[in-house]
Amino acid sequence: MKAATIVGVLLILLGIVGFSMGGFSFTHEKKDVDLGPLQVQHEQKKSVPIPPLLSTLALVGGVALVVVGVRSK
Repeated sequence: MKAATIVGVLLILLGIVGFSMGGFSFTHEKKDVDLGPLQVQHEQKKSVPIPPLLSTLALVGGVALVVVGVRSK
């Protein structure tokens, strides 16, 4: 397979995941106080939304790269 086809397939998968999940979230530990053996910390959840426009662009770009990769044979 050509590089354009592989990148195209990856972009298509990324676009599908972006539409299905809508974003991703992760947990970050933050230290509030650090006094020797005494530590106060808390977990903070953050979420990053994936805009539908970005998912659409990834999907369309992936399809275009797959078409270009197939036609160049």
